[in-house]
Amino acid sequence: MKLIIDCGSTKADWVILNGEEVVSKFQTEGFNPNYTDKNTISSIILDNQSYKTYIQEITEIYFYGTGCGNQDNCSLIENVFKSIFLNANIIVTHDLMAACHALFGNKEGIACILGTGSHSCHYDGNGIINKAVSLGYIIGDEGSGNHIGKQLLRDYCYKKMPTDLSEKFENEYDTEIPSIIDNIYHKSQVSKYLASFSRFAYENIEHDYIKNLCSKCFDEFIEYFILRYETSKDLKIGFVGSIAYYFQDLLSKRLKNHKLRLGKVIKSPIEGLIEFHSHH
Repeated sequence: MKLIIDCGSTKADWVILNGEEVVSKFQTEGFNPNYTDKNTISSIILDNQSYKTYIQEITEIYFYGTGCGNQDNCSLIENVFKSIFLNANIIVTHDLMAACHALFGNKEGIACILGTGSHSCHYDGNGIINKAVSLGYIIGDEGSGNHIGKQLLRDYCYKKMPTDLSEKFENEYDTEIPSIIDNIYHKSQVSKYLASFSRFAYENIEHDYIKNLCSKCFDEFIEYFILRYETSKDLKIGFVGSIAYYFQDLLSKRLKNHKLRLGKVIKSPIEGLIEFHSHH
């Protein structure tokens, strides 16, 4: 039996496979080991007992996670799983690999993540041969939910948002400045907080102001995360993540504008990972 986990900052998808059969499928809170402490990570994994029945039978665990680009984070997660699953071989790798496997299987392409955060890489059908620099939500993550959310929040606070929208924004969110400051500077899960405002962009996407704001965010993503690869014009550009999924019309237009070809767009890699691990 195999356990496959795709873990983002917001949520994690878990699947237990027996050969090609999906035995169990569930969701938990997500985490990023760069911003989430070890105890919280352990409790998220341990509190969820949906896998309990299969502990003895699971022999392979594939954990794909945001923030798992460095060895320390991988070891931390590996150790938590080792303490639970005594009979399993555990492979911890980063979420980019999940995007590659889910989008391209064994074919070449440029795999992108556009969800709470953003990232990309050039995948040759076997491994990642080149990847973008990931600077996280404070100075990076262009095109992501937290980037769009951050721009919206700034414009609202600086009174740059059109009046009709800012009134709507006030009705939907707690817009008191002290509360905003508190959420950004004194609480954990900041990227998730900022990304929560991207829903407003999606709900009002027909508004010219929103369309322009999102277009700028996606253009920055294209500039820093796609055009950096010399082969970007020759390969398909695939996307995983909620932002790519919900904003795919606008994203597709921005890519065409740069003469790039859009490949698959999937909301969550888990379906593609089930397909991949059923045959590998």
